[in-house]
Amino acid sequence: MSSHHIVREGQEPALLIANGEACSRELLDQLLEWSPYVVVLDGALERVIHLGIKFDAILGDFDVYNRDEISHMVQPNTEVVYVPDQEKTDLEKGLEFLISKKFAAVNIIWATGKRSDHYINNIAALARYKDQINLVMLDNYSKIYPISTGFKKHFSEHSNVSLIPLNKVENLKTSNLVWNLNNETLEYPYRTSSSNKVLATGIVEVSFDSGVLLMMECIDVY
Repeated sequence: MSSHHIVREGQEPALLIANGEACSRELLDQLLEWSPYVVVLDGALERVIHLGIKFDAILGDFDVYNRDEISHMVQPNTEVVYVPDQEKTDLEKGLEFLISKKFAAVNIIWATGKRSDHYINNIAALARYKDQINLVMLDNYSKIYPISTGFKKHFSEHSNVSLIPLNKVENLKTSNLVWNLNNETLEYPYRTSSSNKVLATGIVEVSFDSGVLLMMECIDVY
């Protein structure tokens, strides 16, 4: 196991490391500390090894290194998972692998930045797999996750939040935001609710009738 403490099965989210822009070492270490299982996508292998990150599985189509080369680069107990399917991205393959292992949740890092085509597809994967596993995508500036109607979460006053639809989200209602929505329709790319703020420290509530909606908690960096 990758973590250094005892974790009950299914209690903590797995960690999936993609091959986009690296996050800070501080964020990486925080997530590693509480991750019972770490999966690395093959494109990030050299970077992960260079940082001395311990991981449990390496997964992908191995278009840079073949399976024999990879088996000599990783620790003997590391699971090497070859998934050649070219109809799916490596992130999708990683999510399906964790779903097959019955993980209830996953934190995803290094999935934003760098190539925009990868970034957009990674965001779309949050929608495609939201009903099979709880997903949170993190980087130094944001936390992104799909939400369901009836969402409730405690936030600090003036926290930045954006509600980004991935299709048409109808009859959207919010509470405790500076600019609340009341029976509104959001539809990407025509109308979103970006750069909203929490009105007062406390619970923010979001409800809607249909559609796929992302919550983005973002940090201003100057």
